Amino acid sequence: MRTYSACFLLLGLVACTAATTGVRERTEQTRAAEPLTFIQDDYERALAEAKAKGVPLFVHALASGCVTCRLMKAHVLSSPSLGRHADRFVWLEVTTDLSQNAAFLGKYPIESSPTLYVLDPREEKALLRFHDTLDEAELEQLLDDGERAYKGSATGLEALLAQGDALYAQNRVVEAAKVLSEVLATAPADWSHRGRVVLTLLGALAETYDAPGMKACATKALEVLPGTPRSLAWTHGARRGLTCALSIFPNEPEATGLEVLQGALEEKLIEAMSLPTVELTADDRSRLIQIQIWAREAAKDEPGSRKALSEWMTYLEAEAAKAPTPSARALLDSHRSHVAIRLKTPERAIPALMQSEKEFPRDSTAPLRLAQLYQAQGRLEDAIAATDRALVVAQGPRRVAVMGLRALIFKERNDTATASRTLRDALAYAESLPDVQRPMCSVSSLKRELAKLEAPPQVAPSKPLQVAPPK
Repeated sequence: MRTYSACFLLLGLVACTAATTGVRERTEQTRAAEPLTFIQDDYERALAEAKAKGVPLFVHALASGCVTCRLMKAHVLSSPSLGRHADRFVWLEVTTDLSQNAAFLGKYPIESSPTLYVLDPREEKALLRFHDTLDEAELEQLLDDGERAYKGSATGLEALLAQGDALYAQNRVVEAAKVLSEVLATAPADWSHRGRVVLTLLGALAETYDAPGMKACATKALEVLPGTPRSLAWTHGARRGLTCALSIFPNEPEATGLEVLQGALEEKLIEAMSLPTVELTADDRSRLIQIQIWAREAAKDEPGSRKALSEWMTYLEAEAAKAPTPSARALLDSHRSHVAIRLKTPERAIPALMQSEKEFPRDSTAPLRLAQLYQAQGRLEDAIAATDRALVVAQGPRRVAVMGLRALIFKERNDTATASRTLRDALAYAESLPDVQRPMCSVSSLKRELAKLEAPPQVAPSKPLQVAPPK
């Protein structure tokens, strides 16, 4: 009797397990066809949910005017195929301009956008940080690395990587660079995570923000790229390495041999733009072209720079023409306005920006860029009106940028009093922002411009009266 009872219990357990498994499989299949759900701008809620569920917290930090962030969100993070990872993390999106996110930024500084974080909610500790775009496969690798670090289950090479990732995530960049260099030296040549680790290492070297760090970043890029699989991460590594080389001033001691280094890295950048196995978004390609133009300018190749600018504009116009949605087309607006101004043909970008402003009235990007285009045309009243519209919706660092531009337009209109007042308002607003959201570079520029505007006029020294000698 007991045997039959045990059998019935066993059958019941098997049936129950089978039923549960079936529900789980159906749930996973359903989630695999749905995009991830991100909590919006509420770190405390996301933190509490992650603690309750016993999972790490994934954060996408973006600036409101960041084109690359929007493309990352639209093309990767919104992919329905990522739904199968929904239960592995709690998902949070943080817009860095918003005042309610100042506390988050105080804990986890953002060096550039977009930035991805994996956080341990138990200790509010950063486990992994990554800033750039990546494709779905690279994102899934990053999720694996972050989850493994959270569980403390890494061994060997993976444990060493977790150590380097944590140091970088916590802004201990010098220590991180040493550990990540060891990771790459230890890893097998065909290691699938090599591209992501190369980018993290280059970021750690560059974030010393000095010439030795930039030289180390550029040199390391040239060293490790040949042994790195060609991928989206590889293209970003080529761009980042050349950017580091171009950031060194010619009068620095590190400038020795710089021309050769820049030339070698520019060759890598050109290769990055023509890799048949890597699909680049228009934004990714635009950023590569932008750095190539910077390299041509550094080489004093004016014809080459002008040619690249012209080709860049043609490319952007073609991409905009075939964009599948107004949103996809509008994401190219910042690039188009920048190139149009550089080419001294602002009229080529104005119609597209006007259309975007109509379609996205709550976005400050279009009126801000229109103000710049109108200023380039000498249409100063139209430029001021465009800044009026931008200020209705702009906040945080973006609002400081709009006010600074507005002051320059008033200065160009020879309205020094209004320009001065606008600069003072911009500085007052910037000072009202939390420290972590205050754009210090912009503040310094505004102060310099205000000092020039309010400096007393220089009076030329009078010449002594020349008295003709008596005849």
